[in-house]
Amino acid sequence: MSISQDKDLFIEQLLHERDTMYQELSRLRKIDQGALEEAENTNKELARIIEEKDEKIKKLTDQLSWFRLKYWKPSTERYIPQDPSQLRIDFEGLDMLPEEKAYAQAAEKEVISYERVKPEKEKKQAVRLPLSEDYRREIEVIEPEGIDENWVRINVEVTEVLNLKPGELYVRRIERPVYALKKDLLAQNEEQESGKSIRIASLPDDLPLKKSNADASLLVDIELGKYLYHLPFHRIIAIYKQLGVSIPASTMNGWHKDTCDLLRALYDRLKEIVLSSDYIQVDESTIPVINNEKQKAVKAYLWVVRSVIDKLVFFHYDNGSRAKKVVIELLRDFKGAVQSDGYGAYHIYENKKGVLLLGCWAHARRKFEEARQEDKSGAEYALGQISLLYKVETMADDQNLDDQQRAELRRRLAYPILQAFEKWIESYYPKALPTGRMGRALKYTYSIYRRLVRYHLDGKYKLDNNLIENSIRGMAIGRKNYLFCGNHDAAENAAIMYSLIETCKALGVDPREWMTDVLKRISKYNNDYSLDLADLLPHKWKNARQCQPVSD
Repeated sequence: MSISQDKDLFIEQLLHERDTMYQELSRLRKIDQGALEEAENTNKELARIIEEKDEKIKKLTDQLSWFRLKYWKPSTERYIPQDPSQLRIDFEGLDMLPEEKAYAQAAEKEVISYERVKPEKEKKQAVRLPLSEDYRREIEVIEPEGIDENWVRINVEVTEVLNLKPGELYVRRIERPVYALKKDLLAQNEEQESGKSIRIASLPDDLPLKKSNADASLLVDIELGKYLYHLPFHRIIAIYKQLGVSIPASTMNGWHKDTCDLLRALYDRLKEIVLSSDYIQVDESTIPVINNEKQKAVKAYLWVVRSVIDKLVFFHYDNGSRAKKVVIELLRDFKGAVQSDGYGAYHIYENKKGVLLLGCWAHARRKFEEARQEDKSGAEYALGQISLLYKVETMADDQNLDDQQRAELRRRLAYPILQAFEKWIESYYPKALPTGRMGRALKYTYSIYRRLVRYHLDGKYKLDNNLIENSIRGMAIGRKNYLFCGNHDAAENAAIMYSLIETCKALGVDPREWMTDVLKRISKYNNDYSLDLADLLPHKWKNARQCQPVSD
């Protein structure tokens, strides 16, 4: 083979090898590119999963902090800052006029100075109070041993121990003699034809349920057992069984329904009086009600309205609805101030003529309290400012200021603090996570801030809705015990009873004494429309009792 042929063969082999290497390199590059793209996709998917898990971890951490705060820490809304420097207003970055800054600083300084110089209340030592003289005494004399004529009594050492006798059931026997006209007078008397030859006295008017053998005292004990002491009917039945009487559940339910029907007109009159006042607080709370179609208990709502000045309360049930239409119909003719939380159903009253909508600082404070685990510095600053507002109210209470003087104190001290706090919310909101607890607290407070500051307009307006929440507390305890209402009618009956009992509690009236007296007299009022049922309501009943002359 010639040299030229060897050279051509070598070149051909070299080109073939280069070709093979190029094809292999291209194949490897494609593999590398695919692997790179796959790796990038994997990294993106992992980043997305990590982000989702981080978000879920944060959400669960917030929930855990909230549950720890709610269930394992003291349930109080009193805020005490860990550092007194937290009370100082930081005006950095706030768009405030120099005059506004000066007013706010002066107001805060005066409030803090008052807290420092205020004399502490003297703590009273616990002293055992003497037992009332109204209690029946059973005297037991214990003589020492070995006493004879050589001993002279010089004193008596008295120890009084309070004993309890379980509730006693007794029978009130009403005997009504029946009289007939004598036979020798029947022929002469025209009353024979008119059916008046037999005479018997009518039953007394103090029997509330004419066809029942339950006295007013027993009916009241049943109602208070369930709606004041939170006992389900089956427990009340068990208590009476221990006292020696068996009351069927159907009988007790019938007595309860008839008692509520007797008091329904009085309840309606209570609603009229509350809604005729010029300052009310409104709130709503859940109550489970059995839904026969779904065959389970569903969440229903009771609306609660309180006349703040008159201390009258009523609960309202409208098929368990919490819709806006319920409160619109309920307060359709109301004129005056309405204080509520931030629930959207009340927004309509922001622009309604004749209605002034007030907010609740306690609800705003709770939002910041829940945010302390997430943003400690911001939440504690907000809580510190709200605490200053409550300290202004404490100053007014300590000095026994009237409504006009209280309004002036609020204008001088609270209003500058309110202005500074609003500017702080505006500047701080962009720094907070919108979906976090701090962001939600800022958004909630700022969205209703106009309502929150209006309390300073009149000294009779309260800083919060706590009065009406105190009225709801009894119902909240009750539903944990009897668990649910059997139907809508049962929920309406519960609204009647809670209204009357909570009004008694607000006025300091004994519910047992009041309801027993009312049940004995209400039949007369229900049958005579010239009488005003309002005379039986706790506030007028209390005044009438106080005005009665003391018998000798």
